[in-house]
Amino acid sequence: MDEIQTGIYKQNGKLYTKAASSEKVYGESFIDAKGETFREWVPERSKVGAAVMNKLDLGVEKTDDVLYLGAASGTTVSHFSDILEDGYVYAVEYSDTVFRGLLKLAEQRENIVPFLDNARKPENYEDMVPKVDVVFQDISQRDQPEIFIRNCEKFLKDDGTGLLAVKARSISSTRDEQKVFEEVREKIREVFVIVDETELEPYEKEHLFLKLKKKQ
Repeated sequence: MDEIQTGIYKQNGKLYTKAASSEKVYGESFIDAKGETFREWVPERSKVGAAVMNKLDLGVEKTDDVLYLGAASGTTVSHFSDILEDGYVYAVEYSDTVFRGLLKLAEQRENIVPFLDNARKPENYEDMVPKVDVVFQDISQRDQPEIFIRNCEKFLKDDGTGLLAVKARSISSTRDEQKVFEEVREKIREVFVIVDETELEPYEKEHLFLKLKKKQ
């Protein structure tokens, strides 16, 4: 079991995180190695996992606090929870249907703080979320770059890291995906420096993943 990034491991071509809970979240497998238990991180089920498989370094540390926008039922949130041994995941989800799964997950893990709210309105949860080390967003909306910037301006530390998963078809269902990606880059560069990027194939189609730092 080789640690390829902080808290992220690889063995036989598969990704793993140390299991902070014995409960399965999305049918993933568990293995024991070096006297510890690890959970498989399935890249086809997670944009972040796909980015890691495509060799993007997240830059997340075990002590970080992460604001997660578009948390859904908590598949990827659970892996952040594994990695953040001394940090918290502040997880925002708009759909009350999938939020139930996120809430159940938070009941099993002390470092997940769930919010049923609209990421377009960060003022709704600004009194409950501190300045964070990482903002990650996975929201399939036409204005996803603007939502991300708004939250980063309010919550991301000046030396923090932004992680953004862009779904081209959510922004435009007819235009060329590369043109959509370039327009997103232009908007993002108004506020951020793009440190690294990767497209998420073969795990996700028509997705771009950006790693960002605030302009100083």
